[in-house]
Amino acid sequence: MQDEPLDILKGVSAGTDPWRPLVDRFGRKHTYLRLSLTDRCNFRCRYCMPLHGVEWKPRNEVLSLEECVRLSWIFVKLGVQKIRLTGGEPSVRKGLVGLIRELRALEGLGPLLMTTNGSTLASQAHAYRAAGLTGLNISLDSLQPDRFVEVTRGGDLQKVLAGIDAALDAGYDSVKVNVVAMAGVNDVELVDFVQFGIDKGVHVRFIEFMPFLGNEWTKAGVLPYREMIRLIETQFKLRPLEIDKSAVAKEFQVEGTRASIGFVTSVTDDFCGGCNRIRLTAEGQIKTCLFLKAGTSLRDMMRQGSSDDELAEAIHVALQTKWAGHPAMDQWVGHDDKAMVQIGG
Repeated sequence: MQDEPLDILKGVSAGTDPWRPLVDRFGRKHTYLRLSLTDRCNFRCRYCMPLHGVEWKPRNEVLSLEECVRLSWIFVKLGVQKIRLTGGEPSVRKGLVGLIRELRALEGLGPLLMTTNGSTLASQAHAYRAAGLTGLNISLDSLQPDRFVEVTRGGDLQKVLAGIDAALDAGYDSVKVNVVAMAGVNDVELVDFVQFGIDKGVHVRFIEFMPFLGNEWTKAGVLPYREMIRLIETQFKLRPLEIDKSAVAKEFQVEGTRASIGFVTSVTDDFCGGCNRIRLTAEGQIKTCLFLKAGTSLRDMMRQGSSDDELAEAIHVALQTKWAGHPAMDQWVGHDDKAMVQIGG
C-alpha cells in the first residue's frame, strides 16, 4: 500500500541527518536519478504503450518545471551525480530547453542526459546541447520503414534518422541508439544495427523485451542477449569490455572497428547488485526499482508545504523499500499498475 505523503516520516529520529548519502539497506549508493517529465508521447510503441493507449495525467497532476528543479537540487545535494530526463517523450514537454539550462546550473551535477524517440531532434538537438544537455539515448527499433511504423504504431523513421544526424552534428559527449530486440519482430536486423553503429559512429544498445502493463509481453517474445550475440557473431566478432559494477549494459567491442555495442539484460541476467538508480515519475512518485510500484509522492509533500529536509528524509525512507533484486520476469507480468510510457524507463 502506498504511504500517505507525510506519514512516511513517522518514526524517523529527530537527530537523523537528512543530507546523508543515498544508501539502501543492501549498501548500494544511489548517484543516478531518472526524472520523467511527462507521461505523454507522440509515438505508441508496442512494448511501451498499451494498444488502446493510456489516460494522460491532467497538467496539474504532473510536476511543474519549478518542482522538477527543486527536487533535482535535493537529489544532487544527496549525492546524485547524473540525471537523465525521460518521459513518455520528454521533448513534448513545454519549456524543456529552459529546464535543461536550470538543471545544468546545479552545482555538483555531472552528466545531464535525455532518452528520446528522436522525432523532434532534427530541429532541437543543437538547442538542447547549447542549454547544457550532455548526452542522448535515441530509441530506434527498426531500420526498415514499414517495420518501424508497425513497432511505433505510426512513427516516421526518416525523422528519427535525421534527428540522430543532428545529434551527432551538435557534438554531444555521447549519442547512443537504443534497440528493443523482440523475437519475430526485429531480430533479423541485429547485424544491420551493428553496421549502422559502425557507419554512424554511435553506440548501439540492444535491450531485452521487458514486461509492463498492457504491452502483451510473453517469454516467447524475448530475444535473450546470448542469442543476440550468436546472431551478431555470424557477421562480426565481439570482444567483452570491462564495465563499472553499476553499468546497465554489458559492453562489447566490435573487433576491427572503433564501434562498441551493449546489451541490457534485465530479463535473462539482471544487474540489480550494482544498481545505483532511483526514479521519479512525472507526477512526482518515487520508484526505487523499475519493477516496483511507485510509492511516496514528493509532489504531494511539496504542495503540502514540506521543507527540503523533510523531502530529503522521505527519499531516504522510500529508498529502504528497494529489493535486493527483482523477481524473474515471468513472475512479474501484470504486477505494476503503470505502463512503460507512464514510468520513464
